[in-house]
Amino acid sequence: MYWQGIPRCRTPTYSRNVDNREEVREFLVSRRAKVTPEQAGLPAGTNRRVPGLRRTELATLSGISVEYLSRLERGQIAGASTSVLDALARALQLDDTERAHLFDLARAADGIPISGRPRRRAASKASSRPSMQWALDAITDGVAFVRDPRQNMIAVNALGRAFYSPLIGDGGRIPNLARFQFLDPVSREFYPDWERFADMCVAIMRAEAGRDPHDKEMQDLVGELSTRSETFRNLWAAHNVRTHGTGTKRFVHPVVGELTLAYEELAVTAEPGLVLLIYTAEPGSPSAERLRLLASWGASTDAAPIPEKENL
Repeated sequence: MYWQGIPRCRTPTYSRNVDNREEVREFLVSRRAKVTPEQAGLPAGTNRRVPGLRRTELATLSGISVEYLSRLERGQIAGASTSVLDALARALQLDDTERAHLFDLARAADGIPISGRPRRRAASKASSRPSMQWALDAITDGVAFVRDPRQNMIAVNALGRAFYSPLIGDGGRIPNLARFQFLDPVSREFYPDWERFADMCVAIMRAEAGRDPHDKEMQDLVGELSTRSETFRNLWAAHNVRTHGTGTKRFVHPVVGELTLAYEELAVTAEPGLVLLIYTAEPGSPSAERLRLLASWGASTDAAPIPEKENL
């Protein structure tokens, strides 16, 4: 079902640069601290006063001056060339997501939107397009839902409604995966690997925030979670980034018990920023049987009401 009443947001402008110097500084310093001399092919030496690489070592590995690296680590990344960013990413041994995050931070500092144009606010358009819901409803053997960059679950299929019943509740507001993760004690029962889920959730949000630093809704969500959850606050300060992609997760559903599900994340190309996630069980496995039981249970329960705008 679609969660209506999503407030429409004006497309952000990119007429001026973003002052993201603190974000840049903390990201670069935290990445340098994670690379050991041995990993970089350097002698470890003795009397090292900093974790990871020294600034002089990173400058040498990157082929830039110590003075310029110091400037970058103060957050002054505006104007950095692609070659410099590439060299820095290689020296810091960044993975693909971390490298993309570094480039996103540089683009934001230069006032350049992703892909040369502002990101569209996808939720308002998607909420009025029934074909998205039809596509979700066609998926009957797996949990399928669409979320936006701020972890709002804006559309879900029937099995997904049953599966995420601890999150969706009575349908009083748009379900938010991050709020559920960090503010609802039920999440610790639903996610047996809670710490792993928490780290993943924050790292995904970090990557999204780097792509669109103008996103006021994301800023407000981060502020709320930082104020109300010490765990979120500490994870956010780690500056780790990742994408969801594919993998396997464990859940404990209050109706059918433990489920081990594989997941795939697909970009919704018609609405940049939205992603479709599908959870499925291995055919013939106990989890597949439990999903079938969950589908039967969901079909026998009443649907949660669609939240109205004033409830948001």
